[in-house]
Amino acid sequence: MPEKKNRLTPVGIVEEETTLLPYLLTHVEGKSRNNIKSMLSGGQFRVNGKNYTRFDHPLVPGDKVGIIPRQAAPAAELPFPVLYEDRDIIVIDKPAGLLTIANEKEKVRTAYHILTDYMREKEKNGRVFVVHRLDRDTSGVVLFAKNEETKLAFQEDWEHRVLRRGYRALVEGVPEKSRDRIVSYLRETRTHLVYSGPPGRDAKEAITRYQVLSSGGGYALLEVDLETGRKNQIRVHMADMGHPIAGDRQYGARTRPLGRLCLHAHELTLTDPRTGGERTFSAKEPAAFRRLCRGGDKPQD
Repeated sequence: MPEKKNRLTPVGIVEEETTLLPYLLTHVEGKSRNNIKSMLSGGQFRVNGKNYTRFDHPLVPGDKVGIIPRQAAPAAELPFPVLYEDRDIIVIDKPAGLLTIANEKEKVRTAYHILTDYMREKEKNGRVFVVHRLDRDTSGVVLFAKNEETKLAFQEDWEHRVLRRGYRALVEGVPEKSRDRIVSYLRETRTHLVYSGPPGRDAKEAITRYQVLSSGGGYALLEVDLETGRKNQIRVHMADMGHPIAGDRQYGARTRPLGRLCLHAHELTLTDPRTGGERTFSAKEPAAFRRLCRGGDKPQD
């Protein structure tokens, strides 16, 4: 059978010299500026039959501009979902097991390296900049900047800029309290193991709030919010309760039902320095987290 061609919705024929984004903003009806920028980044516009994603792509009189339906637009060749993208930032759902940036042992297989290649395929001088990180074994929302100015703007006063860091944690057993606020002082050994200890010069206060969402099958799914962002804070506090995160052998877990640490950063809410407005990026936790709480899988040693 002949290949079905993508159906283009005409936007218009260019009448005077301009660039792509300004033209789209004045000729695409029913879409907000952010919608149009997202569609452009996602490859949904064509000029004279070719896809362009650069906001400043030049247009000359006679150029024909059209929209490709979302389902027909070229898919990004990335090993993880892109949650949001515009000219300044890109937000991804990082899988467990992938480093955010390189360490001494791994230089290439990182979210940063993969996104750098992705940006250079779209734009000759495309780059990404790390704004914040997730641990290798934690999945979920990570925000990168596409230029240094945006990176510095987001990182400035980061602790106050971030309004919510929401996690989903699958823990062994069921906490006695359905919700609680945990406060401790975290220290780190020479071998980089973080633990709760007495307050003092080298200790950092850590505050975690949690709520039990569901339980069953030997596990509980928790909604976890961080009031402070300390290294391994959630892992330590869950272990302190006697309910370590499933798969976290380092902090006493007995089971590893999904072959990974069952911790997912599902929501990041912050003040956008570009607009002063509040932005929320979210990525749903793996379905297996809830399935285990319904007893769909038995704990495995």
